[in-house]
Amino acid sequence: MRPGMELLVGAVDNHVHACPHINARNLTVLDAVRDAAAAGMRAIGLMDNFCNSAGYAALAMRELGHLGVEVFGGLIMEPPAGGVSTEAVRVALGYGYGEGARFVSLPTHHTRNIALMERRGPAYVESCLAIPDSGPLPDPLPEILDLIAAHDVVFNTGHVSGPEAVRAVEAAKAAGVTRILVPCSHYDAATVAAVTALGACAEFSFFFLSHATQVGLTHVDSEAHTVPAVSLPEMAALIRAAGPERTILSGDCGVAVLPPPIEGFREFLLMIASAGFDRDALRRMSADNAAALFRVGA
Repeated sequence: MRPGMELLVGAVDNHVHACPHINARNLTVLDAVRDAAAAGMRAIGLMDNFCNSAGYAALAMRELGHLGVEVFGGLIMEPPAGGVSTEAVRVALGYGYGEGARFVSLPTHHTRNIALMERRGPAYVESCLAIPDSGPLPDPLPEILDLIAAHDVVFNTGHVSGPEAVRAVEAAKAAGVTRILVPCSHYDAATVAAVTALGACAEFSFFFLSHATQVGLTHVDSEAHTVPAVSLPEMAALIRAAGPERTILSGDCGVAVLPPPIEGFREFLLMIASAGFDRDALRRMSADNAAALFRVGA
């Protein structure tokens, strides 16, 4: 048994990119479920930039549910998946064999924040989601937040900027959303503290510590881009700003240049442990918090 495999028993990785893609994957959805079951994991969440992954999750549960791993999916509101659209969200919430999406995410690549980071052209930047500093959120976000609140699913703030994430969390809370996840790997400690003080969970992913940050990858179109890496001490400081009680650790693995999700998650948990987090904190951040947020076992 490789060191750290025991950390995967009962774990929940809510960020697995095993779905079909325009760049190479290192496994299929069904492979990911089988691997998670062999490691004793409790659940995995499927992420997809091109469609609502609740359909893949429903099929995986229908075919491999007997293995004991709960599989859930949701919608990232990227243009290929329908964009920031009320109708796309309605479909996602009901799509499956009795259960639909468990999360709805703001775009991850078609945000003004990422478009500027990737040095996209003016027309592309203008087409991307931006949340204003003040005033109402752009339509149809208010209606989408109402749908998320009514269905009691997770609102993921996607890859907006830190100030935009704070505004999005405030708006979601005002709309009655109670389950909120904020990817925080590239934020500063003050932003992390602000979103968690509002009741959101902060997500930190292995991808941003990994060598994949050095490789130009194609995510949503023909352009390949890198993403800034985060050092282990930097990420550990951000986790401490959130506190283990509001932190969710995830793998964000599936791309071919990374190890398969269970291996990436194992390596990640060992790295976080080496930064001074004890087993109780690791269990909370890698299993308990995500299980509660995504209603695993409910």
